[in-house]
Amino acid sequence: MVTGGAGFIGTNLVNELRSRGHEVMAADLMNNERDGYVRADVRNYRQVERLFDEGSYDYVYHLAAEYGRWNGEAYYENLWQTNVMGTKHMLRMQEKHGFRMIFFSSAEVYGDYNGVMSEDVMEKNPIKDTYQMNDYAISKWAGELMCMNSASMFQTETVRVRPVNCYGPEEHYTPYRGFIPKFIYSALHGKPYTVYKGHKRIIDYVGDTARTFANIVDNFKPGEAYNIGGKQEWEMEIKDYSDLVLKAVGIDDSLVTYEEAEPFTTHVKTIDFSKSIRDLKHDPQVPPAEGIQKTVEWMKWYYRIDD
Repeated sequence: MVTGGAGFIGTNLVNELRSRGHEVMAADLMNNERDGYVRADVRNYRQVERLFDEGSYDYVYHLAAEYGRWNGEAYYENLWQTNVMGTKHMLRMQEKHGFRMIFFSSAEVYGDYNGVMSEDVMEKNPIKDTYQMNDYAISKWAGELMCMNSASMFQTETVRVRPVNCYGPEEHYTPYRGFIPKFIYSALHGKPYTVYKGHKRIIDYVGDTARTFANIVDNFKPGEAYNIGGKQEWEMEIKDYSDLVLKAVGIDDSLVTYEEAEPFTTHVKTIDFSKSIRDLKHDPQVPPAEGIQKTVEWMKWYYRIDD
């Protein structure tokens, strides 16, 4: 079972799992006519319960969530109901039915931590020292805490993953998405956008990410948490990513406004991926220039933009 299975990462993950011969049911909030999809809103306990009354699952990938810092500020009711109450509903089902779960957290849980962001940072540092600056990050950390509490109380088995700036095909534009889809959408539609200086990030192409997520069932280690993102040597300034987008679209930067560092946003995130490389065979293959070009081509197709 993949909750949020019709979303951006969910769609790519479902395709990857099915390509390996797994039987997969995808649950999502919206109506979906595709085979192997069922409608369910994780905020609604009855709908979640119905999923497991009608099917039995060995593993559940729990992706269903409200995404993003500013989305979480503007629509905080949806954020807390989905990310926290929805996760609690899934945990109740896990305690009852005994499936193994992969819970999707976020690297945002590290907040503005200044050191290397290894998975044990959250256990070794008081939460006040990690400078979590938004409800989205707090809701994801609350979800992790609930998973660990359930494991302690009911011996449930869960792996937690913390994706880092995943991007690629199937990610539809909204004002609350990450900077890569926002830059591409704006460039393709001739809309102005802002680039903030002084911020460095690692991005991870969704095809690489989905492959690693699918590997979890082959080496499932209950209680572990994993950072999953691109190669450290691919880390660049946000402006550099914008330049790659402009090159892939074939325009200059006349649409772009450059401003100083964005408030309430971490400047540099240095993240350790060694655990996922060791345990999950995480091996990113698609560098930013190639991944951005692939994403541009998908968005051109999806939004029916001719060259």
